[in-house]
Amino acid sequence: MPKIIEKRLIEEFKDREAFSREELFDFFRSYEPDLKEGTFGWRVYDLKNKNILKSKMRGLYAISYKPEYKPKISPEIYKIVKTIGEKFKDIKYCIWEIDWMNEFSQHQASKKMLLVEVEKEFIESFYYKLKEGFKNDVFLNPDEKDINYYISESNQPVIIKKLITRSPIEKHTEKKTTFYTPLLEKILVDLYAEDKLFYFSQGAELVHIFKNAISAYNINFTKLFSYAGRREKEQDLKAFLNNNLSHLVKDIIND
Repeated sequence: MPKIIEKRLIEEFKDREAFSREELFDFFRSYEPDLKEGTFGWRVYDLKNKNILKSKMRGLYAISYKPEYKPKISPEIYKIVKTIGEKFKDIKYCIWEIDWMNEFSQHQASKKMLLVEVEKEFIESFYYKLKEGFKNDVFLNPDEKDINYYISESNQPVIIKKLITRSPIEKHTEKKTTFYTPLLEKILVDLYAEDKLFYFSQGAELVHIFKNAISAYNINFTKLFSYAGRREKEQDLKAFLNNNLSHLVKDIIND
C-alpha cells in the first residue's frame, strides 16, 4: 500500500474515536473504485500489522498510528564503524548498544554493552580487527561461562555474533561508510531469545520493555514474528505476549 494513502488515512480518521468498516471501505474505494472485498481485507490486515489501525470491537476501528523507532547513533558506535569500516566496507554488519533500551526499561541499565553482528564468514576477522583497534573487552560468540565470569565484570564489553539471515535491519551511510542497525522488532526478539546474554533485562523488566516499546512505537508484528520464527521462538514469544500483554496484542495475535 502506498505510504501516501496511509498518511491520508491517518489524517482522515485520526480525530475519530471509532469508525466503521463501511467508512473505511468507502475511503479506500475513493482511491481504488474497483477495490474488491477480499483485497480490502488484506488492506485491513496490513494496517493492523503496522499498528496504524486497531480494532475497537467487531466492525469498528480506530487509528493507532505511532512513530517509527529511530535510536540515536552514539560516538561509541561511530568509533567501531570507523575502526572496521574501511577494511570491511563491502561486508554487511549490524551494530547497536544496550543503552537504547533505557528508554523502555523500568531500571536504567548500569552496564554498557555494544553488539556487532556480522555475516558468519567474516565473524573472526571482525573479532581480531576490533581486538587490535579497540580498547574495550571484545568477546566472540560468548557462552554462559563467558557471560557469567567475564562479560558481567566488564565495564563496556563488545560482543561479536553471527548475523542471522534476513534479520530486520536498517541501512545507514556516514561519510561514505555503510553500516546497519537493528530495527526495534529485532531488538525485542533478541532480548527475549537470548536471556543469558541479556540477563539484566529479563523477568518483569522484559515485560516492561515490551509494553513501553509496543505502546510508544510502530511495531511491525509480521517482521517481529517472522524473525522470531527464524530464531525458533515464534510460538514462545506469542505465549509470552499473550500471558503478559494481552490487552496490547490480542487483536494482532488472534487475527
